Amino acid sequence: MPVPGNSYPVNLVLAGQRCLVVGGGNVALRKTEGLLACDADVTVVAPRVDPAFAALPVTVEQRAYRSGEAGSGGYRLVMTATDDRTVNQLVHDEADAAGVWVNSADDPERCTFTLPAVVRRGPLLVTVSTGGHSPAVSSWLRGRLEDEFGPEYEVLVSLLAEARGEIQADGRTTEGLAWQSVLDSDMLSLIRGGRISEARDRLKTCLSSS
Repeated sequence: MPVPGNSYPVNLVLAGQRCLVVGGGNVALRKTEGLLACDADVTVVAPRVDPAFAALPVTVEQRAYRSGEAGSGGYRLVMTATDDRTVNQLVHDEADAAGVWVNSADDPERCTFTLPAVVRRGPLLVTVSTGGHSPAVSSWLRGRLEDEFGPEYEVLVSLLAEARGEIQADGRTTEGLAWQSVLDSDMLSLIRGGRISEARDRLKTCLSSS
């Protein structure tokens, strides 16, 4: 299988969905934490498991991977992060044959999807991907974006979502309103300065003028 080229970007809704992580080391731990951030129902399978897994709300089965379970276990998503390429290949082949999306850590040839580097600020999700070609570049850019997108962006999204919900609750459309004017205003600076009430007023003023 060739290294992936252009990828189709999606945001998967995994809340309550069963996901399998094969592997119990640091990489598997990070992948598990990423799934938990999306409220997935995670099962971890590995002969040896990092003690940090004990603090996570996951099902841990400390054993070797059993042939067939990636494809027949009712999983929506499978990730493998072991140092055994034979196991990684088996997990990939069985998941792929069953139509289950599978990611193999640092092994794009055994992936039916790749994972972007992520900056998360509440509901705001900023991702960087090289399609599996260079995770190092993705991580480097993520570091730069983390400095650019601080916690004030979570507040910004929340305030706009609040205003949008109020408009919709009144039976009005949110289309055609001056959202761009809101974002081009000094609202973000007000939030950075802790002046949330003023930021909310600025939002209302911009929208009322549209």
